[in-house]
Amino acid sequence: MTTGTITITGLDAIGHHGVFGYERELGQRFSVDLELTISWPEHDLLAATVDYAAVAMETVALIAGEPVTLIETLASRIADQVLSHVGVLRVCVTVNKPDAPIPTSFKNVAVTLVREREHD
Repeated sequence: MTTGTITITGLDAIGHHGVFGYERELGQRFSVDLELTISWPEHDLLAATVDYAAVAMETVALIAGEPVTLIETLASRIADQVLSHVGVLRVCVTVNKPDAPIPTSFKNVAVTLVREREHD
């Protein structure tokens, strides 16, 4: 089997995730980067590969959707959704929270999760 990679970076949306009530109430910007390992298509057809536009829109919907306390939980939900696409063998999800409530100067907080499709 031949494999390849689809990379999508900077999927931005406002989400209401966080430990503190004001994070959930006011919301803040989140950015997600994805790296998908896929089965390489044998034919020049969208149906033969992973629709990365669909993956992107589903990811943005999860960022903007139901609030979670931990960005680790958000990363898990995104990984599960991406792996539901036929042809995705592995996904690396990075959730960036550049406005995290840290009382010092910083550029970004991020969590990264790597998950593979379970083999039958």
